[in-house]
Amino acid sequence: MWQYLYIQEIIGTFATKIRRRAVMKTVNQIIGENLKKIRELSGFTQEQVAQSIKIERSTYSNYEGGTREIPYTILEDISNLFGCEPFILFEDNIQTNNEIMATAFRISNLGENDLKEIAAFKDIVKSYLKMERIAQNEAE
Repeated sequence: MWQYLYIQEIIGTFATKIRRRAVMKTVNQIIGENLKKIRELSGFTQEQVAQSIKIERSTYSNYEGGTREIPYTILEDISNLFGCEPFILFEDNIQTNNEIMATAFRISNLGENDLKEIAAFKDIVKSYLKMERIAQNEAE
């Protein structure tokens, strides 16, 4: 009798794990949903993002779809383009917060060079702010 109960318990535990997996999103899916949401808010097309970070559009589409793991270097490039920190892309149920909205803008007929210049300028601003924080810490 105890063996029957033990087997029932194992089956119940296994079924619970299967149900949890079906409900839980993978990290790739969470990142993909966030990429799509921020890209659409920013007014980019998949093609524009892919060209800007020098990957195929189909590869970027797989990242957004959550079917392909995204390398961190690509994640950094994308977050620089969108003007947000990479960690934001890992948050489940991301809300369109002020930081993202402040840097999001509508794109109208921007070319690849324009997108590169925008990303480079964002890098310069981030570096400047970082140096300013370091200088303030040294002054204290």
